[in-house]
Amino acid sequence: MIKDIVFDFGGVLTTIDTDRALGRFKELGVCNPNEYINSYCQKGPFFALENGDITADEFCEELGVLCKRTVGYDEAKHAWCGFITEVHEEYLEFLQTLRPQYRLSVLSNTNPFIQGWARSPQFTSCGKSLDYYFDKLFLSYCMGCSKPGGEIYRKMLAEGSMVAEETLFLDDSDKNLEAAARVGIKTLKVANGEDWRCKLLECLKGL
Repeated sequence: MIKDIVFDFGGVLTTIDTDRALGRFKELGVCNPNEYINSYCQKGPFFALENGDITADEFCEELGVLCKRTVGYDEAKHAWCGFITEVHEEYLEFLQTLRPQYRLSVLSNTNPFIQGWARSPQFTSCGKSLDYYFDKLFLSYCMGCSKPGGEIYRKMLAEGSMVAEETLFLDDSDKNLEAAARVGIKTLKVANGEDWRCKLLECLKGL
């Protein structure tokens, strides 16, 4: 019996566009942003930020080295938020119908720039932040580890008092889902931007 449902952020709760983010970082002055950025896991200072190894300010300093100029917080935030093209507010509101029966959480490789926006009233048109819709947020930069490493799933289960076999995880990355399955978590693959509501309900009926 499923008691916890865990959602990825980018690609599941929001539609992401990696090319758009790459374009914004290139506009800042990063010559080859594709060397550092992809849809699921970053490299260099981009990975260090999402993994919690450096702070937002330290990232701006590292980004400044790549751009050969000073880069401010707002500039970096604008570039990072280039990943997000749409927030699926109708999906978020749908989740409220599940809350009487399930605990809802987010597990995301993310960073303080994106979450500074997502955890604010600017996240939705009705002024609700990401926190409003979920019982717990498990964010890579806060946890000091990231998907698809096994540590982040084990930490989530421990910190959330979850039982792996009673937890369902939705993500758009095969590697992330495979890693979750290795620790016993049930998984559901969704495509970037897909309307997963019916798929989720059907999955829950079979578990």
